[in-house]
Amino acid sequence: MPNVRARLLAVLVVLCGLCGFLTVAGTPAATAAPLPDSLPFDGTALTVSGGRFTDGTGREVVLRGYNVSGETKLAENKGLPFASVADAKKSATALRALGGGNSVRFLLSWAYAEPVRGQVDTAYLAAATDQLRAFLDAGVRVYPDFHQDLYSRHLFDPDSWYTGDGAPRWAVELGDYPDESCGICLFWGQNITQNGAVKAAQHDFWHNAHGLQDAFLATAEQTMTYVRQHLSAEEFAGVIGFDPYNEPYAGAYDSGQNSRAWERDLLWPFYVRFRARMDAAGWQDKPALVEPNLFWNANIASQKQEGGLLDAGTLGSRYVLNTHFYDQKAISAILMWGKAADGQYATDFGAVRDRAAAAGTTAVVSEFGHPLAGTVADKAPTVLKAMYQALDSRVKGAAWWTDPAGSGPVLSGSQWQWDIYHGRHHEPMNGNPDKVLTAGDAWNDEDLSAVRLDDRGEVTLRQDARLLDRIYPSATSGTTLAFTYEDRSRDGSAALTWNPVPSSLPGVAQLVGSGQYGLLVWRSGSGAAPTELHLPASFPAASTTVVSDLGTVHAPPAYTDAGPVGVAAEPGGTGSRRLLLTDADAGTVHYALVTNGATAPAPALLAAARGELAAWAARRIGG
Repeated sequence: MPNVRARLLAVLVVLCGLCGFLTVAGTPAATAAPLPDSLPFDGTALTVSGGRFTDGTGREVVLRGYNVSGETKLAENKGLPFASVADAKKSATALRALGGGNSVRFLLSWAYAEPVRGQVDTAYLAAATDQLRAFLDAGVRVYPDFHQDLYSRHLFDPDSWYTGDGAPRWAVELGDYPDESCGICLFWGQNITQNGAVKAAQHDFWHNAHGLQDAFLATAEQTMTYVRQHLSAEEFAGVIGFDPYNEPYAGAYDSGQNSRAWERDLLWPFYVRFRARMDAAGWQDKPALVEPNLFWNANIASQKQEGGLLDAGTLGSRYVLNTHFYDQKAISAILMWGKAADGQYATDFGAVRDRAAAAGTTAVVSEFGHPLAGTVADKAPTVLKAMYQALDSRVKGAAWWTDPAGSGPVLSGSQWQWDIYHGRHHEPMNGNPDKVLTAGDAWNDEDLSAVRLDDRGEVTLRQDARLLDRIYPSATSGTTLAFTYEDRSRDGSAALTWNPVPSSLPGVAQLVGSGQYGLLVWRSGSGAAPTELHLPASFPAASTTVVSDLGTVHAPPAYTDAGPVGVAAEPGGTGSRRLLLTDADAGTVHYALVTNGATAPAPALLAAARGELAAWAARRIGG
């Protein structure tokens, strides 16, 4: 029967001609799981299984999004990401529709959650939960993060060059810390290792001096309990897990101690205690997204320290390896004079994949980014492109078509950051009314927000939409074998094409032309739910072509559970869309090329492209 159907479809193709809609040799679809029309998600929580995030249907899930928001570091909105729920809703809608995100790391403040020792501020928790809900309602999954930098703003003097965030005033007042000073510091991060007050305070926290860690854990448990109790079951399903502590560092090592020993003896026991608090708060089915020593994967030799939770054993389903990556060489202006290139971060992000695999879990790069203003801002288009490229695949573009099997898993990641108040802040730095910050991110001269509000109050991107709003496999029915996306983002007026289609695939190259394209290869699983790829706004259905062994379609139709290829709205009602691909088997290698390059491609070109891709997949991936 399938062969008869294929011959009939071929006859229809000839009769149809250039009709703008074409299906070649479509595979009969399984009865797909119905798509939700009333829930912000698929109705299921994520778990960690087999070294990947999985949803309730067993699909492999990739999380992409942003940190929301560095505003939490500031006092102007009392430690909340937004001034109002309305602003949170506006931000969430834009993040989905403009930024292509399906998840956020949602910053919280210990200082505002527990302003008085032993007394949790439920008004703060209520406001934070309401703002968090705005993202859940927009179909954006969330993982909260108790954020800190340089331990606390209360360590710093009103006239200081720098500031911090995290611990409340009472926690600082318990320590007899020296007057803060960074000495000769060109970057705020140097305070981590050079500021005596910061180092002493961090050391106290990790040694539970004055019961500081006990207090933090108690507040964390009450926060998680409050969030669970004040979200519906459907909303709570959209909460991924919890990031216990941002960018942990010892402050100062004890005598004879090194970074690995500190992780083993102090950091990991803290995570075990936090995990127990999660269980007590009703988060037992959600993972703790735990960060190693922040210098474990630094790309400057003098900063790099041994770590990565090497002695924690198999993390399994209850923990996720959670790390950050910034190119400190590029930020320094002197250690990397030029711009980033194809494959710049393949090794760095490969190390994240390898460490997660060795730990028996999955990974998320919960912060990455680059300054968008200042002396090194000209590197941002290439640095960010190279980082997204490394999230997608561990193989650089020039080698991808010949070594797709080396791609490795697609990494989840959250770019720093998404702050709609960029350039419109009103922050008295360290409480100093004579030093009100308005520019950039209003925190230690940072300027990394991907968005701002324009003069009409509308959310506007500050970076190339082609870079941010990307194709990625948000849910794969089976296991991803290889993935790449050529975004054609710009560095000034120049298009950055690091992964051109090789001349050995002339039909595919002609079909893609100068357009964008993504290519996913996966091995089907046994579930009935379709594979989903996020469709950027630059891929309207009328201009999108899909070439797959499941079906070859120009201008794909609205999804139904009877067809193998279709387009549907993303959950949340923000106008973003997804491509759905339904297979009828298990253990079979499938491929799908998605491009916006050609306009009304001829049937012969589509057939040629499909033949080339089928031969390429068989040769490079196998069965």
